[in-house]
Amino acid sequence: MKRILLSVPHMGGLEQGFVADAFASNWMSTVGPNVTAFEHEFGDRLGVTAVALVSGTAAIHLGLRALGADPEIRSSARV
Repeated sequence: MKRILLSVPHMGGLEQGFVADAFASNWMSTVGPNVTAFEHEFGDRLGVTAVALVSGTAAIHLGLRALGADPEIRSSARV
């Protein structure tokens, strides 16, 4: 069976530079100057406060909490 790739990875010179900077500065985490800069630039562009999250699950959780949903939401283990 042929695999269907949703997104073919691509890393050009600009991306390689960002990765090299992250390693050189030891900011390989969910925090740091690049994440903070992204949040500020994205938020400024949309005129809102933006928060970068680690996963889609974290984004759904935060969105539901912001809407006032019960933190004890039950769902399938295969989400």
